[in-house]
Amino acid sequence: MREQLDFTHIEIGIINACLLWGFALGDITHGRIAEVYGYRFWLIAGAITSVILNWITSFGNSLWSIAIPWALNGFANATAWSPGIGMLAQWWGREHRGRVMGLVGVSAGTAMLAMWLITGWTVAEFGWRAAFRFPPMLLIPAAIAIFFMVRDRPSDVGLKNVEHQETYESSKETYSQPNNPLFAIYSYLFTNWRFVVTSHIKGFENVVRYGLTTWAPIYYFEEAGLSIESTALVTVALPIGYLLAPIVSGWISDVLLGGRRSPMIATSAIISALALIGLAIVPAENIYAGALLLFIGAFAMSLSMTATLVVDMVGPKYASTASGVLDAHGYIYAGAQALIFAFILNTSDTPWEIVFLAMAGVRILSALIAWRVKI
Repeated sequence: MREQLDFTHIEIGIINACLLWGFALGDITHGRIAEVYGYRFWLIAGAITSVILNWITSFGNSLWSIAIPWALNGFANATAWSPGIGMLAQWWGREHRGRVMGLVGVSAGTAMLAMWLITGWTVAEFGWRAAFRFPPMLLIPAAIAIFFMVRDRPSDVGLKNVEHQETYESSKETYSQPNNPLFAIYSYLFTNWRFVVTSHIKGFENVVRYGLTTWAPIYYFEEAGLSIESTALVTVALPIGYLLAPIVSGWISDVLLGGRRSPMIATSAIISALALIGLAIVPAENIYAGALLLFIGAFAMSLSMTATLVVDMVGPKYASTASGVLDAHGYIYAGAQALIFAFILNTSDTPWEIVFLAMAGVRILSALIAWRVKI
């Protein structure tokens, strides 16, 4: 796309920012709506809409004819996260939550790995427009499976619902007589300092997660002179790392740490910071060391337990809203990094080591915050 349409780093950054900020707006919106109107319905509607918007994006020939439908696609695709987390919170209690969320992370990592390879092959064989048209079609059988195999709550199939422990209602002293029950939960979340701090840590995490996803392929493509196929093979270490870590962190948190999430957040930040410093030092031509460092960094990133922690804070009833607001923080930060790093790369003769060191600094800051406030 960059070569055919002659996009600059800043234009690539704008396109990515539009997608990520579309996710952010969707996260804030879909979580609460799904709690009111149904998780399954919202998941299916978002999946089908995302397929349509991907196809529309594929016909773009300019910055905004791509960026606008891509932003709308982010908004639609965001239905997969907070309603999905809200639904799972109805089926499993706190004692199993770390492992359940770990399986969610494994599933997301598996999907990312599959799409990384499928999209790389599709672009190499059929061009970048095909990547917007054919891989997203996999969402259709997924939507069909959700319709026939999934229900919102255990009571929908005659089972007993999970106890709503640690719920919003159990903390009524933290807010004063809300007049609008539909939106009162937002007031509670934004005045809960532990939730706010956790949300900003999530934002810092996404600066690195999506920073690597956005810029690592371009880095190896430009600096190491790799082909599209070779770039995909080197950077596939990212989704593999994202795939393997969540189940490990979930088990450690549930079984060894007795449900504590904060130690995993700090550990994640420290290890990933070290891997990013390594990426800044190791030359791009050393692709084997680069792939190893990408794997370590991605693995460490996915050790974090921020998503599980906020569900612990609010309980099952409002898990969807809380997960959405948390994830929205993440995507707001992720969109900002796309523009900031694009500006740096476009105006400073591509000093890639500064990008990786800046990401490392963000992770160190996350570790300090997690340790200082003891979330």
